[in-house]
Amino acid sequence: MRILHTMLRGGNLQRSIDFYTKVLGMKLLRTNDNPEYKYTLAFVGYGSNPDHAELELTYNYGVENYEQGTAFGHLAVAVADAYKACADVKAQGGNVTREAGPVKGGSTVIAFVQDPDGYKIELIERKAGNGASQKL
Repeated sequence: MRILHTMLRGGNLQRSIDFYTKVLGMKLLRTNDNPEYKYTLAFVGYGSNPDHAELELTYNYGVENYEQGTAFGHLAVAVADAYKACADVKAQGGNVTREAGPVKGGSTVIAFVQDPDGYKIELIERKAGNGASQKL
């Protein structure tokens, strides 16, 4: 077994696509509009199935925002340099909610950013070649 994708609902599909592609450097892999059922899907990622997990962005016609509740925590993305990634996110107009620095009680460098719908993304510093995104 393995994870295929994670789905997030957003109030503006293009805004979500722009954040994940322009700010976090993912690729738009495919879209699927379903007018009969009043929703549109966009799949983004650093690669596509079966080699990579994807992020499914869902827009339900007419719904501009959602309550996230308390169960969801965050997504995590490996980056080569968390400090540079934060600077790059800010340069693209993104929201850094925790600046890069060591995790409490450890030495791993992390940061947090927030997408336009309020979802948190943890940036975890990993050496290049260990799954770190080179875009950020």
